[in-house]
Amino acid sequence: MKKNLPFILLFFWVFTIAQKAPNNDFVKENFIKKEVYIPMRDGVKLFTSIYIPKDISKAKKYPFLMQRTCYSVAPYGEAEYKSSLGPNKYLMNEKYIFVYQDVRGRYMSDGTFTNMTPQVERKTKKDVDESTDTYDTIDWLLQNITNNNGKVGQYGTSYPGFYTAAGILADHPALVASSPQAPISDFWNDDFLHNGKFMLGYFRTFPVFGVQKTKAEKEGWYMDSFIKPSSEDGLKFYRELGTLKDGYEKYYKNNFFMTEIMNHPNYDEYWQKRSLLPHLKNVNHAVMTVGGWYDAEDLFGPLNIYKTIEKTSPKAKNTIVMGPFSHGAWSRETGKHFHNEIYFGDSIATYYQKNLETKFFHHYLKENSKTDAGLPEAMMYDTGKKEWKEFAVYPPKEAKKVNFYLADGTLKNSPSSTATEYYSDPNNPVLSSDNLRDFNGFTPRNYMSEDQRFAVGRPDVLTFTTDVLNEDITFAGEILAKLNIASTSTDADFAVKLIDVYPEDFVPKEKKDEVIYGNYHQMVRSEIMPARFRNSKEKPEPLMANEKTAVNFQLQDVLHTFKKGHRIQIQISSTWFPLFTVNPQKFLANPNLATKEDYTKAFIKIFGDSSIEADILK
Repeated sequence: MKKNLPFILLFFWVFTIAQKAPNNDFVKENFIKKEVYIPMRDGVKLFTSIYIPKDISKAKKYPFLMQRTCYSVAPYGEAEYKSSLGPNKYLMNEKYIFVYQDVRGRYMSDGTFTNMTPQVERKTKKDVDESTDTYDTIDWLLQNITNNNGKVGQYGTSYPGFYTAAGILADHPALVASSPQAPISDFWNDDFLHNGKFMLGYFRTFPVFGVQKTKAEKEGWYMDSFIKPSSEDGLKFYRELGTLKDGYEKYYKNNFFMTEIMNHPNYDEYWQKRSLLPHLKNVNHAVMTVGGWYDAEDLFGPLNIYKTIEKTSPKAKNTIVMGPFSHGAWSRETGKHFHNEIYFGDSIATYYQKNLETKFFHHYLKENSKTDAGLPEAMMYDTGKKEWKEFAVYPPKEAKKVNFYLADGTLKNSPSSTATEYYSDPNNPVLSSDNLRDFNGFTPRNYMSEDQRFAVGRPDVLTFTTDVLNEDITFAGEILAKLNIASTSTDADFAVKLIDVYPEDFVPKEKKDEVIYGNYHQMVRSEIMPARFRNSKEKPEPLMANEKTAVNFQLQDVLHTFKKGHRIQIQISSTWFPLFTVNPQKFLANPNLATKEDYTKAFIKIFGDSSIEADILK
């Protein structure tokens, strides 16, 4: 039955229906379930489900392992049990006191929901945020659940990953281990926005995050607001949607979150106060941040939470894990692990769960939280060699920065005086995929490693490719696009893709039968940048027509070996539809309000002293 569910509904199967599956015998036989309302310091009460091991006693005490979520702690009712507990089956079988909490304004909890709750820097006794709610919850648990061992761990993936990251700031002495997984760290760069550019591929998600409940709810009160697919061809919906303004006015004028996005096109106070990164200081417990190299939702978050703690918190036992996963895929074993059409190995999620996640929580919660668990500083998966790599420092110290210059259709070792020009028409945008069914998805996923041959040859896509490599080249760390451009228009976006071009006779170890892998153009990393924000996210500036201008921006990190016999390719375009909204290419105070009348065609040049700067590991 699950295979026939549209992806938009499959999301809710994962987060809600799956939690109401028939009771797992192990859970019911080994745990007692309690449901309580835990009071916060401002009087708001948060609904909390607690699963307590039946064999708990003064002689056998257990630590807490907690998840706070906006996606429901279902099933509700003390006689109704989850089918599994904790982040993986190994931890469930070990047994902990498992705690699940509906955050403010969600499902059965009191209060009002806000997206990415701003962190309050200086708190009075009545100031609240996610860190104070975490602190108050931990305090209540320690005082009211007998025979606990005095230690608390927390975890969560996606939005619960944000609540975990914010919970780190609770600074409660009993909180000894936190694992934010696919967390959002700065809303300007994760999920709905990339460098402030609106991700249209998220358009169907807004009922979940922008409809307030009016009473305690055990079911999704927002379900009736969903836009149901009318065709298997998901591109048809976006073609007919019109501009972002058109879509907002048709579907979401009463959606508070979409309204906030529409009204805040720049990195103003609304977005600034939703960034966790400035607050992550003096962390003094164990943190294991987890992400996926092919996470189309939250890739910026895990990389930057790890890097920030590394810079600001020398006392933290700080670890990062990055695998060949899509969003949250490390939590479920699929056997042969593919992302989209690319095979990466067998039982990769199991390896992570047994050797990293379970070891992390077991050591800090059940052994000595003062000592190091012996995990690698950075456990990173090389998506080209298809193997795990351990690093004592990340990015690796031995990596050297190398510039690949963009000129004459090739990647050069030195800059060129030439320029390459293309014609960008907002009315005929470059597509982000040729998989039309994927556009009906709840969130984008497959594009992160998708074959990019469909874009090669378009006159509005520039392609720069090396000769066949004579030796392996490993990109290990950060990537910076340093573009020097000129446009006939006053605004433009720049989408940059880093691509691994396979040999023409390539045959993978495991494959999908319908795929042609010879000359496959696998996307390794990509990002988009509005030129308006090239100098300031807070104060956008128009382009001066035909004037050479620097547009520099970071692509997220990679660990990818381009193997001997492959080629390295860069693609550049100014539209990427319908993954991202179309830039009208006319500077507007609020581009979210652009109309079709604002659409401006442009000739755009990329100069030969433009480059892609990457950390290269020899």
